[in-house]
Amino acid sequence: MPPPRTRGTALRHRLAELRGPGVPARALDARALAALAANPGCRRRAILDGAGVDKAALAGALGTASGFGQSQFAFMRGNAFEARVKADGGAELLRLVHRTLDPGAEPPVRAQVPDLTAAGPEGRAARTALALREATGTGTRTGTGAWTLLDHPMLALDVAGSPAFLEPDAVVVHPDGGWTVVEIKSFPMLDGSADPAKVGAAARQSAVYVLALEDVAARLDPAPPVRHEVLLVCPKDFSNLPTASAVDVRKQRAVTARQLARLTRVEDIADALPEGICFSPELPSDELTAAVEAVPAAYAPECLAACELAFHCRARSRDAGAVTSLGRSVRAELGGLTTVDDVLAAAHGEAGDPDDPAVAALRRAAALRAEALATAGHRPPGTAGDDPSRAGGREVAPCR
Repeated sequence: MPPPRTRGTALRHRLAELRGPGVPARALDARALAALAANPGCRRRAILDGAGVDKAALAGALGTASGFGQSQFAFMRGNAFEARVKADGGAELLRLVHRTLDPGAEPPVRAQVPDLTAAGPEGRAARTALALREATGTGTRTGTGAWTLLDHPMLALDVAGSPAFLEPDAVVVHPDGGWTVVEIKSFPMLDGSADPAKVGAAARQSAVYVLALEDVAARLDPAPPVRHEVLLVCPKDFSNLPTASAVDVRKQRAVTARQLARLTRVEDIADALPEGICFSPELPSDELTAAVEAVPAAYAPECLAACELAFHCRARSRDAGAVTSLGRSVRAELGGLTTVDDVLAAAHGEAGDPDDPAVAALRRAAALRAEALATAGHRPPGTAGDDPSRAGGREVAPCR
């Protein structure tokens, strides 16, 4: 008799069925997790990421492939820069950590670089937790007194009831036992500053690692401090020399933790799906489309920069006339008006409660627009705008 299936193994079996027979699970990285946390209402992304579905392949099978992702050139350049930063046992990286974040500690002359190899992500996560415990010196409050560099450790974080395995570029254990996340990026830092949008994305990604590290630290006694200032390492100016800056991710960490807590559990979404549903790209297009549409999505224009299925969801949102395709801020202003047709009907006085502030604002805006158009249509002859070739009674030569 086979052993009884537990709730955890049943969920893993269900998620494997959603991927399709023989389809390996795609790992959920911190970048995808940060994007998921930024849109907690999207059940479609939650179940696809939780099941490890390759959304790029899925979008291609649906005929809505996007160019989302990192170019091969940028990927190779980033790998080459990271290898340079970590050369010689991470001597340069530890020097940057010491100078930027912990100048009062002893210089990292001799640092430990533990071997983190193990079988599978679960084994690597367990090996990382053990290395962190040994480097911290559990049982003392002052740490081991040595610097330790963990190169590409594996961390686990519970996301909507399913474990996500995350791999930061590096984690440094300070002599006092504190832990710091290191994020290495290939975009330049010019005169000590970088592109704010790229720095913000790196901060959100690092905040996910900080949350995962806090889970590991909570299992130790005493719990070591996880620093909320991460080290961002980038090329200096237009060279390939590394420079670093401290980035405070407390705000991003709080937002990410709150959004992850709001995510609907993956098992609840899976239980609500029709029996036999599958997201394998090998399925016929109509069957695959029906499977994807069986899970509600929460599309917003920001998805175009964060999700491989954004083009598909945008097309469906436009077909339905949903106001979310205009942006979250517009959606928030319109209250209970969820479609463009509802908005136009309310603005023209054909529907809607006049006491509703959104309806009242729309009707006021429609009246102002009608008044402006009426005024523009009764300009005195010879005034600017009456004829595109005339302005103030003077002839204007057409552009050629």
